[in-house]
Amino acid sequence: MYNDKRVRINRFITSPQVRLIDMHGTMLGVKPLAEAVAMAKGANLDLVEISPQANPPVCKVMDFSKFLYEKDKQERENRKKQKAGVLKEIRLNPRIATHDLQTKIKHIEDFLKEHNKVRVTVVFRGRENQHRNLGEEILMAIKDNLSSVGTVEGRPSMMGNRMSIMLAPNAHALKPVAAPKPAAPKPAAPQAAAPKPSPVLPPQAQPEPEQKPGTPGI
Repeated sequence: MYNDKRVRINRFITSPQVRLIDMHGTMLGVKPLAEAVAMAKGANLDLVEISPQANPPVCKVMDFSKFLYEKDKQERENRKKQKAGVLKEIRLNPRIATHDLQTKIKHIEDFLKEHNKVRVTVVFRGRENQHRNLGEEILMAIKDNLSSVGTVEGRPSMMGNRMSIMLAPNAHALKPVAAPKPAAPKPAAPQAAAPKPSPVLPPQAQPEPEQKPGTPGI
């Protein structure tokens, strides 16, 4: 049963006439509501009011369940984009130490890689207002350090005792996905050992002939 109040379909459409689009996307012109509903039912589909503010409202013959699925999917995507596009702000002092500045730059880089915009603000207090050039130098240093992941929108702006720039993420500033490690090469098959040369044996000693008794030695 249909219970979604966001979109009117079939007999819940209140206008007696509708501007009809068929299931193939063809505009059929203004039709009586009863005829449009009958056409949708004949195709085992629904008549969906897609533009209620028009006069007469625009209706299309379609699969309503699929229409709701696509609509919810688009709304979820829009919510994800809104969540990802948060505006962050980093505040600095014009006398910030070099190490602290590098730490702030790392934070800004992380925000940009998460597809957030970042406003970087240098706040001047007291006599620091006489050295606003220091603030501009800091902002330009940040811009140069982050040029690979962020783009400055416009020029530095001055409001009261604050100087700011806005950094937007580059299109390729997503967090990189770790590349798969190449497979370790298989160890080579061991080669057969070369046959060892046969040892050269010394010639066997020939036994001396036996001497017969009474025979003088040679």
